[in-house]
Amino acid sequence: MTAPIEGIGCLAGITPWKRRRLRAIFVNRHGPPVARTARLAVRLAQANQGAVAVWESRRPAGLDERAAKEGVAVWSIEDGFIRSAGLGAALVQPCSLVLDSQRPHYDASAPSDLEDLLQSRDFTVDELARAEALIARLRAGAITKYNLAGKAPDLPKGQRVVLVLGQVDDDLSVLRGGGGQTVAGMVAAARAAEPDALLLFKPHPDVVAGLRSGLRVPPEADRVIEDAGLADLFACADAVHVLTSLGGFEALLRSLPVTVHGQPFFAGWGLTLDRNPVPRRTRRLSLAQLVAGALLAYPHYFRPDLERRCEAEDLLDWLEASGPAHLPSRPWRLIADAARRLGAYLRK
Repeated sequence: MTAPIEGIGCLAGITPWKRRRLRAIFVNRHGPPVARTARLAVRLAQANQGAVAVWESRRPAGLDERAAKEGVAVWSIEDGFIRSAGLGAALVQPCSLVLDSQRPHYDASAPSDLEDLLQSRDFTVDELARAEALIARLRAGAITKYNLAGKAPDLPKGQRVVLVLGQVDDDLSVLRGGGGQTVAGMVAAARAAEPDALLLFKPHPDVVAGLRSGLRVPPEADRVIEDAGLADLFACADAVHVLTSLGGFEALLRSLPVTVHGQPFFAGWGLTLDRNPVPRRTRRLSLAQLVAGALLAYPHYFRPDLERRCEAEDLLDWLEASGPAHLPSRPWRLIADAARRLGAYLRK
């Protein structure tokens, strides 16, 4: 089961700059309504005979308790896995969303809709063929979650190259899906596993852009690569280590061996080397099955130039035509930081 987009009666925890786009993705620019408080969210959801879809990091206090008392379902809403050309932390609007009626896909404490889908769905021949074609396009177009521009790194020849992808320790995907690991601990473990390799560390782009705090220069890394695009790094890497980063999924799409130190949605299906296994994930998936579930069946896509929902392939048409985005300039970083501070103040 995946949560139907038509079943939403109210949105909650949505930052003001993102509301118009999210409402357009769900229905149109006039709905569903957005609530700031748990009480209003539940009341609006009841009036519209639907669920509350909440952005997990901005969940209103008391929402679960009030919704349970009134018999209203609460679903999770997050960015999709092919999100945009540019960073969400830089106020770039999302082009895809995922809904989950159980919990966010990154919360490994119990199954999500995505995990259930991957565990049990009988994918058709047509779905798998479509997934194979999508994989080929993602590779050829160097498409990733944020589609940031970069330049290929200049690396020595003849040495094994291991890429380690940084994240932010206070990100919910790390807190709920990292299995208690930290980014620094993951880097140290990768170095211990690959003592003779050239260890490249790529900090999270939000950290590089100055939009969030996080590990930027781990002592175990031979090189810290900030200005290379992920696709360029994948092209020169022999293996990839991640905690919960979606970059691990994107590396799988490029047929790279991926070691996973946390418990993200793409781990546990026989495609990754799992340092922190999820015992309940017992099915062995092909890459096409994983992609059919995670990129075709689970997300909802939106094409900005046409201002309408679309299929994954339609969004790729737009991304390929638009070209890669660049990290935000200092003025944009200051604007984004001011917007986040204002949002935090309004939530008090």
